[in-house]
Amino acid sequence: MSQPFPFSAIVGQDEMKLAMILTAVDPSIGGVLVFGDRGTGKSTAVRALAALLPEITAVEGCPVNAAKPADCPDWAGITTTRTHSIPTPVVDLPLGASEDRVTGALDIERALVDGTKVFQPGLLARANRGYLYIDEVNLLEDHIVDLLLDVAQSGENVVEREGLSIRHAARFVLVGSGNPEEGELRPQLLDRFGLSVDVASTTDIAQRVEVLRRRDAYENDKSAFMVRWQAEDATIREQILAARVALRTLKPDDETLRDVAELCIALGSDGVRGELALLKAARAFAAYRDDTAISRDHIRAVAPLALRHRLRRDPLDDAGSGARVGRVVETVLG
Repeated sequence: MSQPFPFSAIVGQDEMKLAMILTAVDPSIGGVLVFGDRGTGKSTAVRALAALLPEITAVEGCPVNAAKPADCPDWAGITTTRTHSIPTPVVDLPLGASEDRVTGALDIERALVDGTKVFQPGLLARANRGYLYIDEVNLLEDHIVDLLLDVAQSGENVVEREGLSIRHAARFVLVGSGNPEEGELRPQLLDRFGLSVDVASTTDIAQRVEVLRRRDAYENDKSAFMVRWQAEDATIREQILAARVALRTLKPDDETLRDVAELCIALGSDGVRGELALLKAARAFAAYRDDTAISRDHIRAVAPLALRHRLRRDPLDDAGSGARVGRVVETVLG
């Protein structure tokens, strides 16, 4: 199996890397939407982060990567109690995938040969406890996107058709990417992603040269390149693991909650998803930084990630959504 490009070796794209890290610290933030040019490292970052994270313990043969035998669904028929370590799952969802392939369905071959109704797990089962990556998410059929976001929020996949009534855990970080020139996501779908990042090819010559240098080194002497960056990746891994523990003790005070609410009201963010995403992202950032309290600095740092995709369009404002968030943050938080 080919080793993914090291996460720490990705040049630039700091916002995208931060968004990925925050969802690794706290998967309940709600996934990441990455919009931008082709060839800007979107899929590379997802696979690199998953490879950087520690392996997970799963029951042997369990189709949903359950950590304990008791968590294996009954329909899987798992009788062993043995566990093994597997890499954090990263599952690609292709554009043409049918609903049956995504959610799972009746195993037609078994039904015809044996006359028995057996559930054949789908992509959601494989992605449990890992990442589900959708390239060109803006071109995916709306009903599939709705289904994915509902499952991502509930953490459970429910299949009730063809005489089957199946439930299984489906907790994953949803990462969608796309090129805005090829179509936009509906506003209600945008709002369901926790964080959003706009990426672009850098125009800095030095950065582009460094991208070429590192990619060339990776392709021509992969082993040496991986050794060169393993310490930096290990540092990020340790910070993520420590931050997961620190999350339990980081409680927002009333001032933080008020700042978050005022900011979202000033931006015209509908509902409370924006507030929750901003609060969780700020807490995850504070934990990752090993800070003992959530401050306005943390809110400022993650506000564009949590709020830029929730803004109502303003035809009289030519500034990008990130700049608009920045202006309001400066006004509200000083």
